[in-house]
Amino acid sequence: MNKQKVCLVSLGCPKNLVDAEVMLGHLPPDRFTITNEELEADILIINTCAFIQDAQEESIDTILEATRFKEHGRCRLLIVTGCLPQRYQQQLAEQLPEVDLFLGTGDAARIVEQIDAWQQAGRQRCCIGAPDSLYDHDTPRLQASPFYSAYVKIAEGCSNHCSYCIIPQLRGALRSRSCASIVTEVRQRVAAGVREVNLIAQDITAYGRDRTDGARLEDLLRELVQIDELRWLRLLYAYPDGISDELIELMATHDKICPYLDLPLQHVADDLLRAMNRRIDRAGIDRLVKRLRDRVPQLTLRTSFIVGFPGETAEHFQQLLAFVEQGQFDRVGVFRYSREEGTAAALLDNQIPEREKKKRQNKLMKAQSRVSFRKHQALRGQQIAVLVEGYSEETDLLLQGRAISQAPDIDGLVYITAGQANVGDIVPLQISDTTEYDLIGEIVEAEADQP
Repeated sequence: MNKQKVCLVSLGCPKNLVDAEVMLGHLPPDRFTITNEELEADILIINTCAFIQDAQEESIDTILEATRFKEHGRCRLLIVTGCLPQRYQQQLAEQLPEVDLFLGTGDAARIVEQIDAWQQAGRQRCCIGAPDSLYDHDTPRLQASPFYSAYVKIAEGCSNHCSYCIIPQLRGALRSRSCASIVTEVRQRVAAGVREVNLIAQDITAYGRDRTDGARLEDLLRELVQIDELRWLRLLYAYPDGISDELIELMATHDKICPYLDLPLQHVADDLLRAMNRRIDRAGIDRLVKRLRDRVPQLTLRTSFIVGFPGETAEHFQQLLAFVEQGQFDRVGVFRYSREEGTAAALLDNQIPEREKKKRQNKLMKAQSRVSFRKHQALRGQQIAVLVEGYSEETDLLLQGRAISQAPDIDGLVYITAGQANVGDIVPLQISDTTEYDLIGEIVEAEADQP
């Protein structure tokens, strides 16, 4: 039997990428081969995001582009999975007859079963299950990220119920994996050559709250840092009120835990934070940042803000702008509020015009770019640890990598102008120049893998 070629395009966040990897892991190699070329694929899978309007539009555009491969390529089966069909299954089935199979956020492990069912039925199928799945260390998974870096999802779903967010409806309530399962998976990844593990969840600080075995993030980290060959352990998506003194102390005392924290704040105006159903106020934010900076001075702090939330006045925005200009955060992402059907915030009065949202977004990003440039300039002459990722996309005369202060895919890069190292090595680098988002420097020692 000829093997069918499968191409999977995953959109959105790393949590979505893990779902895609699980899906690929369930494809038996005696029946399927994986290709990165859409034109060569017999089966094309689009794993979608539907978090905000921009993500939905990107998903739809990608699906429509994929339909061309049914017309002009080898594709005979077009599958759309993930958040978009979980949310809009009926509408998508009606409006996209070119799509053969729809699967939801909890259906990755059912991919082969559903492919077989479609091939028998020969017509469009919409098979959206409840968003209640949770993979573990035994779940088949084909790593799509580079061999030296992996994402490990420690929990699925969310129970925070922020008023602007649709995630609980798409992903379900918080479901934490056991500590033993996570430690086993990380050991497996490290044994396969992974040097950097990125722990992800909708809110990693909520890890264990739903369990009855006393699992906590702090205890999980104590076990993970004992894994010998693990070099970098990065914490992504931490809810502000879940940052304990114990967690800060762990970051301060264990070299394997990257001095990096992704800490989404969303705003700093107290009345907007209450309207967003965030469990922190401006005074709490200031105290938290001070606690972090005092105990972990070298910490890289990343956050995200929403502009144009209903009722955001010019004064509210000025508070946010002034906060960003203080330079307390090294990295900032800015999102325009997206009025999502089914969320509490969609029913609020005083919705902000889109034009004003874009204006505020641009202004805030420009302010942060000035902050980023100043912070990077201050790094000149310093030595940092850099994970080498290969030749630069700009020129094969330079190596590129990421500093310990740069998370994969969302932060900048390091361009290496002198010195040699292998892909996956962690090397000391002296910074010679900077831009707003990238660093430039030279490897200062021939020996790789210095802490």
